[in-house]
Amino acid sequence: MVHILLFASLAQQAGTQKVSISVDKSATVEEIRTMLQTQVGKLAGIEEALVALNEEYVELSDQVKDGDTVAFIPPVSGG
Repeated sequence: MVHILLFASLAQQAGTQKVSISVDKSATVEEIRTMLQTQVGKLAGIEEALVALNEEYVELSDQVKDGDTVAFIPPVSGG
């Protein structure tokens, strides 16, 4: 299982802050992002989100393995 944390608008769109996805093998962060959207639906702004793997910022090509936690943090705007 890979545990996914969603923040701000992504959590609102998904209707939850936490999602778990079953993975048979290691996958890239980008593959996990695709699996997430297959499970919860299209998430506007996820392409611009910062991604953390086990509390460290990573790139889309980094590998995710069973038991990892991936967080998607959308950009914040203010005025």
